[in-house]
Amino acid sequence: MLWKKYIKEKLAVRGFKSAAVSAGLKKGESLDLGLIYSEKDTVSFAVFTKNRVKAAPVRLSMEHIKSGNIRAVICNSGNANACTGVQGLRNARKSADLVAKALGLRDREVIVASTGVIGVQLDIERIERKIPELVSSLRNDGLSDFSKAIMTTDTFPKVSIAEDMIGESPYRIVGIAKGAGMIMPHMATMLCFILSDISIPFESLKESLLRCVDKTFNRISVDGDTSTNDMVLCITNGMAKNRDLKRDDLERFETNLYRVMSELSKMIIEDGEGATKAIELHLRGIRTEEEGRRIAEAILNSLLVKCAMFGEDPNWGRIMAAIGRSGVDIEPESIDLWIGDVKVAEDGTGTGREVQAHKEMRHRDIKVVVDLKMGDEEYSMWGCDLSYDYVKINSEYTT
Repeated sequence: MLWKKYIKEKLAVRGFKSAAVSAGLKKGESLDLGLIYSEKDTVSFAVFTKNRVKAAPVRLSMEHIKSGNIRAVICNSGNANACTGVQGLRNARKSADLVAKALGLRDREVIVASTGVIGVQLDIERIERKIPELVSSLRNDGLSDFSKAIMTTDTFPKVSIAEDMIGESPYRIVGIAKGAGMIMPHMATMLCFILSDISIPFESLKESLLRCVDKTFNRISVDGDTSTNDMVLCITNGMAKNRDLKRDDLERFETNLYRVMSELSKMIIEDGEGATKAIELHLRGIRTEEEGRRIAEAILNSLLVKCAMFGEDPNWGRIMAAIGRSGVDIEPESIDLWIGDVKVAEDGTGTGREVQAHKEMRHRDIKVVVDLKMGDEEYSMWGCDLSYDYVKINSEYTT
């Protein structure tokens, strides 16, 4: 399992403070309102959901990110503030305004994020009452509480860390994410906040984040649904006071950023709602990345494939059928297929090794490899099975 426990000091990033409180947006006294604050101006960039139905905080934050200087993030769980009309947008704006006034910032320097039930108005008065406590609770080691406050159906907080040097200057990258259901590429259904004290030009940060998102969060799927609230935000405040970045420095930063985001995305798969299996799908012999994406999504979003994984049933024919309906021009008689280390199909025909494949499927982590023998490209994607608990969780979500 990828979940790691970090001491609070490890989660701290120079120049950032954070906090979380219970505002009563979720049942019980769970933490459900979090705040991140940068003491200095920043270089920031974000990507948002491609769902045409965008939540109010996403619409607002898409405007605010244009400033490139994000000083604070206010995030609530328990309510998505999506499909809430004009009032929902007013509530998102008020959240930003409350934080900005409390911290002496401009509204556009505040990102607003929400996650939870769609179609219910956000109780902005509960948030307003808690802003003073939230601001007074800001501290250097508050990210641990923040990571818990943004959880919904998650069973554990998702945090990843990378550290490196630029010359004599150390820097740190800390990523925090939430997500367990409604997970599908473009992006995944999730929130992710990445903080770093590196000093980096805007264009370099933007290019690195876009490439890393494409290789991580855009390649996971729990259930094929895309959320209204997805966001990946990266904020850098330059507190490392490093030299101007050379090409090698930029490459190492992007490698570290990728490691953080890759670990977070796989934690989301590990924590998929009701998931008992994590699936790594690797395609070989494809012509283009786009064809790889279409085939991978067809396989990992197939309910029949997911059920087979849950039942540890080596029914490789379901994978073949999914490939065939992907819309990609293929040669069925050329396909080789492995479940774990067991080759279950060669040139599109079964090898009769289902008993051995069943043993491979007893593991929590299952690797599926497909060689289509059409080209020289490769493509990887990650998903999970479909269990009884997934149905139970999502059939009772609002009740």
